[in-house]
Amino acid sequence: MKVGIYYGSTTGVTESIANDIAAALNNPETVVKSIAQADKEEIDEQELLILGSSTWGCGELQDDWESGIELIKNANLAGKRVALFGVGDQNGWSDTFVDAMGLIYAAIADSGATFIGSWPADGYDFVESKSIIDGKFVGLALDETNQAADTATRISTWVASLN
Repeated sequence: MKVGIYYGSTTGVTESIANDIAAALNNPETVVKSIAQADKEEIDEQELLILGSSTWGCGELQDDWESGIELIKNANLAGKRVALFGVGDQNGWSDTFVDAMGLIYAAIADSGATFIGSWPADGYDFVESKSIIDGKFVGLALDETNQAADTATRISTWVASLN
């Protein structure tokens, strides 16, 4: 299966997580790259897209997603499976925790893609998130600032749920 993992990362944390997800997938046909380096043709070839971003400012997408979101919106997502992951700080930014993941979801919700990999909100301590729908995150929520010890287990469990 062709898998494309596309991320936006300023400090390298989201990039590192994208690589950890790829390692957990253990699929030789997985492409991992910054959304800033992606192109529409490559995205169109993927069977599963895994899209990730850290949240910046007051609940904003990471900078690479400014143009990346248009690229994803213009890709042919009909019939593709899409999984999302977000990186945030639930203590420092409790009212915008992993909002970027929710922004990506909202931008492509009507694309014809099938979203997989929702994640329980249990075990987190935040006030609000644009990534919550029906009591669950739309994808894997990670907090490397406050819960880094949980990341490997969360990734492993989440990746297993994508099959």
